[in-house]
Amino acid sequence: MFQVNPMSSNIQGVESILGQKIINTIPVSGGDINDTFKIETSDTSFFVKLNNASFANDMFEKEAKGLQLIQESETIPVPNVVAVSTKNQSSFLLLEWVESGIPNPNFWEDFGIKLGSMHQQTAPTFGLDHSNYIGSLVQHNEHESDAISFFITQRLLPQIKLAQSKNRIDNNTISAFEKLFKKLPEILPDEKPALIHGDLWNGNFMVGKSGDVILVDPAAAFGLREMDLAMAKLFGGFDQTFYDSYENAFPTENGLKDRIPIYQLYYLMVHVNIFGGTYLNSVKEILRSC
Repeated sequence: MFQVNPMSSNIQGVESILGQKIINTIPVSGGDINDTFKIETSDTSFFVKLNNASFANDMFEKEAKGLQLIQESETIPVPNVVAVSTKNQSSFLLLEWVESGIPNPNFWEDFGIKLGSMHQQTAPTFGLDHSNYIGSLVQHNEHESDAISFFITQRLLPQIKLAQSKNRIDNNTISAFEKLFKKLPEILPDEKPALIHGDLWNGNFMVGKSGDVILVDPAAAFGLREMDLAMAKLFGGFDQTFYDSYENAFPTENGLKDRIPIYQLYYLMVHVNIFGGTYLNSVKEILRSC
């Protein structure tokens, strides 16, 4: 069956922003919720995400802010933001095109050091001055003065309430979460807010042309730094050198191994709310072990 290229109706809008004529569009794999393309002009190339959902423009604007926040930290490279706009009821995020390369021999060690440096960027309170998105879901970032309150009220509770509204969580699991909340002050370190990527799995970084790490698709906030390390252990994880290097650069408190599953509850609940299925079983298993 013939399929219309979703980029075709947006070419004029992108061209007007660039001030250049697009001579080629190439679909790019890897986008779960967006259509993604490499677009070529006579001078250079760009990367564009497209989405016609009602929230897409806001989602792209918040992603752009997250990229700029990380960029301003001068710790880990990210793609430059060119524009966010809407044309013909479809929103798009336009970024510089990043050429992929081969990891240099010190890639994982360097990645760990740079993430440690990024996490040392702090703020007076946890949160941001705006909500953003993790996947297609709103991520709440109202300011909280301490790590425990932020993790409960801005991370876990919104996902629990959303799952409840979708009939994807049972009362026993909600009760187990409530019992965990009472224990968290004894489990989680009460550290300063840290600038985190927020969705740091192995699909959200690239190897640049020089062989160094480049971060993409952030759900950035000033949050709990160990959440990035927890997400980095889900869905395949990273090379062990990364974790060792991070510990040398910015040591965590004793007992991180036991805390990792607790942080992962947030990301698993996000998956419960987006995909449903077996992710709730993983949530229940962690709660039983707490």
